[in-house]
Amino acid sequence: MPSGNNETKLILEDGTIIEGTSFGSKKDVAGEVVFNTGMVGYPESLTDPSYKGQILVLTYPLIGNYGIPPNEKEDNLLKYFESDKIQVQGLIVSNYSESYSHWNAQKSLSEWMKEHNIPGITGIDTRELTKILREKGTLLGKIVTNLNSIPFEDPNDRNLVSEVSIKSPVVFERGKKKVIIVDCGTKNNIIRAFLRRNFTVVWVPWDYDFLKEKANGVIISSGPGDPKKCSVTIENVKSAIEKNIPILGICLGSQILGLAAGANTYKLKYGHRSQNQPCMESGTKRCYITVQNHGFAIDSNTLPEDWREWFYNNNDRTNEGIIHISKPFFGTQFHPEASPGPDDTEFLFDMFLRAMK
Repeated sequence: MPSGNNETKLILEDGTIIEGTSFGSKKDVAGEVVFNTGMVGYPESLTDPSYKGQILVLTYPLIGNYGIPPNEKEDNLLKYFESDKIQVQGLIVSNYSESYSHWNAQKSLSEWMKEHNIPGITGIDTRELTKILREKGTLLGKIVTNLNSIPFEDPNDRNLVSEVSIKSPVVFERGKKKVIIVDCGTKNNIIRAFLRRNFTVVWVPWDYDFLKEKANGVIISSGPGDPKKCSVTIENVKSAIEKNIPILGICLGSQILGLAAGANTYKLKYGHRSQNQPCMESGTKRCYITVQNHGFAIDSNTLPEDWREWFYNNNDRTNEGIIHISKPFFGTQFHPEASPGPDDTEFLFDMFLRAMK
């Protein structure tokens, strides 16, 4: 636990007030309070752009014990992180470890958070907090030292994708075949997945007219917030569908693909943010244990006639993927590039490569 008496409060919109101890940056922040059930992987989670605008609760009780790895690059991407900065608004943990030990650690979690001006609060009963969030759904909240210092803020009222997307195209030269990745909040591992398969990757901003680029296929990346805010991307994907360009949507990208196809999306009460979500493949009934991070979903009942629900969540029966009955368009809510253990769903990238042929 951090030393000293740095009393900080977590305030939820339902009136709940929980006192804890500050670590990281001393800053008051507001956002959407969500929880993640992963036992490890906090450097990756904190740098995931899908958490933009959110205050993240880590349910695993001990956090910080293996520190933070160095800023090494591979293929001009940070090797151990999912983006170039911490994306969460703030961090809530049960027990923050000031001491860390790992062969690759360069600094403590608190030091890293101070560098990025991100506050944390520890000494919180995250089990009780998770029960509140599971009962009432995702809530707005704030981490403050003064109860009335800042108002609550719903990040989903903003176009979060525009805040996390790159501003100009970046090219990763590799093989003769080329894919376009539309950056709605791309995780670095999505880019790595195609570089490993010897594809040249053209990484473009969320509102970029990618139709003017010649490529074998288009990936609409994961990202934060309400997919309906991405109207420019949706229109570009509609045009790509009309031109029969192979399309793969991942997480938010799957929702954008669904909207472009003519379906509707809605906000989930809880959202899915964990490393153990069971997803059933429609038809085969085969179950995949998947990694997820999203707060919105496609309404399967609104899919057009020539589209099908591909996967569904075995916990709450929400949509986890869509596929066209005859053309090379499909998307998944879960992350095939994630690897918290076995790479159970990375076969979807190879399936997409076959669709491009």
